[in-house]
Parts: sequence; C-alpha cells; structure tokens
Amino acid sequence: MRKDDMYKNEREQEIINLLNNYSYATVDFLAKKLCISASSIRRDLSAMEQRGIVKRSYGGVEIVKDGVRNVPFSMRKHENAAAKKKIAETAATLLHEGDVVFIDGSSSAFFVANELVKIKDITVITNSIESLCFFMDYDIRAYCTGGNMHRENRATLVNDHAENMISNFYADFTFFSAQALTRDGKIYDCYSSEVPLRNKMMQNSAKSVFLCDSTKLNRHSSYFQCFATDVDMIISDSDLSEYFLSRPENTMLLKA
Repeated sequence: MRKDDMYKNEREQEIINLLNNYSYATVDFLAKKLCISASSIRRDLSAMEQRGIVKRSYGGVEIVKDGVRNVPFSMRKHENAAAKKKIAETAATLLHEGDVVFIDGSSSAFFVANELVKIKDITVITNSIESLCFFMDYDIRAYCTGGNMHRENRATLVNDHAENMISNFYADFTFFSAQALTRDGKIYDCYSSEVPLRNKMMQNSAKSVFLCDSTKLNRHSSYFQCFATDVDMIISDSDLSEYFLSRPENTMLLKA
C-alpha cells in the first residue's frame, strides 16, 4: 500500500469514528478535528460517498443509525440553513402584532426566533435555551418553560415542569420541527422526552405549524410525534403537493 493511501485510509477511519459519535458533522468541524484542510475533507467525503459509506448534504456529512441523529445544536443550525431561513421567513408572515407564540427547541424554530424579534409586541414561550439566549439582545417578551436540561439534546429543556408551564398559556401559534415526515403522513422525532412537550404546545394553541426542510423527507425516526393531519400547516422548501401517498386533509401545505 502506498503511503498516501495509508494516510487516506487513516483519515477516513477517523471521519467514521467522529460520525459514529455525532451522526452529522460539518466539513469545517471535521477539518478542525483532523487538522487538515476543508478541501481535503471534501475529497475524502466524495470518495466515501461514492462507496456508500456516508451521505453528504448542505456542507456536511451524516451517518444515520436506527433513526437517531444525536447532532449538537451548534451543527444542526448550520444544516440546510438557507432552507430553514426561508421557511422561518414564511412562518413569520403568518404573525401579527401582539400574537403569543410557542416555539420548540429545534434548530428550525431557532430560525423562527430570529424573525420574531422583527414583530412588535410578540410574546414567546419556549424550551429552547439557544432561542432564549438570542432574545437577550432584543426587547422581546420571552418566557422560559423551565425544566431539566435534556441529557442528549442539551439545547432544550424538558420534563413535567416544562409541560405544566406551557399549560399556563394559550398561544396563537405553535412552531415546531422534528426529525422525519413520512410519505404516509406521520411525523417522527429521535427524542422521546420532547414529544409530549410539543403535543402540549399544540393542544394549547389556536394553530400549529410544522417546519419541514427537505432533509426530513423520505426518512424515519424512532418516536411518533403526530399525524400530518394533526397540524394546521406544514411549511417546506420542497413542494409537498405530490409527496404524500394521500394528501393530508385540513392541513395547509406552504412552499417557502
């Protein structure tokens, strides 16, 4: 084996080891971890993708295992970021001055948080630590649900205390996301403890909106969240009119 091939094989194994820990990583993250250039990482990933080892998307790479994607928030907010921003901008057009809004701890909802600060007299209730930190720099009325820091998804707060806090409010809108939207109209997530909290948000709001970028299509995850028919709107960067095996009744499909 040539020396260059040996080094390449070692790099690929190190990339696989990192992805086994994080499931998804950006090119810049891998480059910093392995102390090599981003262009070298891209060449390695291209070769690995051709052999079916990894799947590249929007500046990063992923290995999906059993529907669980334990990806740090700092990486998730960069995954398909342009699409999430467009979805958030479309979501913000639904709102009016004085509205009350629930947003969950997803990276898609964090992009909505960035749009909420542009609307006057908005009240936000969230279990997202990242969104609350973002709101600190703006004059916005924001409530923290409280609760325990999620052991796996450490950018969110969960448990009965958080759910009870949500029960004290009634919102005009809930904006949330999850890991997967299947063709048979089911929404799934990879963290079981976030499912009841989102359900409580939807129960206590006039309208619920699922934020669905294209990475959530044609995939599955571990825990059933709800049916597509349980939400009032789905906003996606993809045209969903032909996606479902049977179009969800009473659910508005919006293209960002």
